[in-house]
Amino acid sequence: MKISVRSAEETIRYAQLLSSLLTSGDIILLNGDLGAGKTTFTKGLAAGLGITKNVKSPTFNLVKEYRDGQLPLFHMDLYRLEGVGAGDLGLEEYFNQSGVSVLEWSQFVAEDIPSAHLVINLEKDDEHDDWRKIEFVASGQRYEQLVSEFAELIKLG
Repeated sequence: MKISVRSAEETIRYAQLLSSLLTSGDIILLNGDLGAGKTTFTKGLAAGLGITKNVKSPTFNLVKEYRDGQLPLFHMDLYRLEGVGAGDLGLEEYFNQSGVSVLEWSQFVAEDIPSAHLVINLEKDDEHDDWRKIEFVASGQRYEQLVSEFAELIKLG
């Protein structure tokens, strides 16, 4: 499924809508170039989960945990792991907790990610700075159902 957005605020609104469908143990992989809106999307997910803390990219920490919402949110920025891999980072511990795991730059730890997950590809528009194309790609039955329900929510407006 693909959608187009024309602002960061619209990206946040779609992420908030998606967050209403998330459950404990969900894994979301955010792909896109620098500045594509991965952290903006995560801010929307956090807001939709009722998280009140300011969400920032965890570039220097690798993982930031937000536990003040309806579900904990584990926000991971794995950019610094390029060429290194996850090693003993313990990603599976996050995947097995009762929260939602959001991974930016997941391609650097692909071998450590469960086969069932939702990939969200964010792509900048060549002509408009704030516009994005967002694609949702489901891997596994849970995420196929999630994308289907999300598409229905979008139709309902």
